[in-house]
Amino acid sequence: ARGSAPLRIADFQEVLGEPTVALAKLRQLCFSGIPFDGGLRCLCWKILLNYLPLEKALWSSLLKKQRDLYSQFLKEMIIQPGIAKANLGVSREDVTLEDHPLNPSPDSRWNTYFKDNEVLLQIDKDVRRLYPDMAFFQRPTDYPCLLILDPQNEFETLRRRVEQTTLKSQTVARNRSGVTNVSSPLKSTPSSLSEYEVLPNGCEAHWEVVERILFIYAKLNPGIAYVQGMNEIVGPLYYTFATDPNSEWKEHAEADTFFCFTNLMAEIRDNFIKSLDDSQCGITYKMEKVYSTLKEKDMELYLKLQEQNIKPQFFAFRWLTLLLSQEFLLPDVIRIWDSLFADDKRFDFLLLVCCAMLTLIRDQLLEGDFTLNMRLLQDYPISDVHLILKKAKELQDSK
Repeated sequence: ARGSAPLRIADFQEVLGEPTVALAKLRQLCFSGIPFDGGLRCLCWKILLNYLPLEKALWSSLLKKQRDLYSQFLKEMIIQPGIAKANLGVSREDVTLEDHPLNPSPDSRWNTYFKDNEVLLQIDKDVRRLYPDMAFFQRPTDYPCLLILDPQNEFETLRRRVEQTTLKSQTVARNRSGVTNVSSPLKSTPSSLSEYEVLPNGCEAHWEVVERILFIYAKLNPGIAYVQGMNEIVGPLYYTFATDPNSEWKEHAEADTFFCFTNLMAEIRDNFIKSLDDSQCGITYKMEKVYSTLKEKDMELYLKLQEQNIKPQFFAFRWLTLLLSQEFLLPDVIRIWDSLFADDKRFDFLLLVCCAMLTLIRDQLLEGDFTLNMRLLQDYPISDVHLILKKAKELQDSK
């Protein structure tokens, strides 16, 4: 790859300037890291994640179609249930209708609503904690979803829905003698809602956008729904699109993130499905592959880990499932993802990155005991991701 930044930017612009993008060339460029300038990364990720086709002439019609479709999802899955609940809740006669909160029928709208709430509460807990060392996710977005925040709307937003559900479940704690102790849910736990500034009406924080993306994904993919950790996959995607220097793209960060996340999950969802753990596409197979690659590249280190009974599940499960998003700071995760998305064998390179991470701390691992080594692997010490990627590339070339 040509070294200096202006030359690299020119290389990208040349490939992206063609009427049909040459995918092999683009992959090669992206593999060595994508410049942030001019929204290049956002554009390249959209192509690498199969959201944008290679023919540029198709881009604007496809984007319009997908973004309209996403608005439709919002209307059907967030706005309408909210309105229905608001309407059903106002009049007394709703109890005599077929559909009411105690209706045991699985087809009951209320039944679906309560089931969705369980998923929503889990998502809510996870997205509020996204990258706590960065203020970004707590900040208001420049492009709040007008469909949802329209002051004309009487229905509840997801945030209100969560607050109402948690209020109901936390406020009344009955003790054994039947006396009701009403505790303030806002002061109950340090991780409660009070920690976060509540934004004024008409604003929403970036984490609320991520919450919506995950909720809609869970509704559209009931087979997998929401699994903890998906928030760590959607976070870097959304951050990248929501900080795009090109405001026309930035404005649609929510819809674009949703479709790129859906495409990415289609490739890695097997890691999240417990029943597939031991199949060839499941996570156990991939973890074993990290060890068999290590055995090939560094027998001494492999034997040491075996002897200490350090199983790949202890650390590689998180590394692989979350695409290393928990091991490094966000800008470094994004740089690693440039290479992972550019990998035409789709995440084979990730196995080599994990292997490189092990060989780069081999001296410490060879000297350490079980406890020390587990600490090293759970809290990985090297922060220079360029060093790790360089090592992984060497492993790839030595195959």
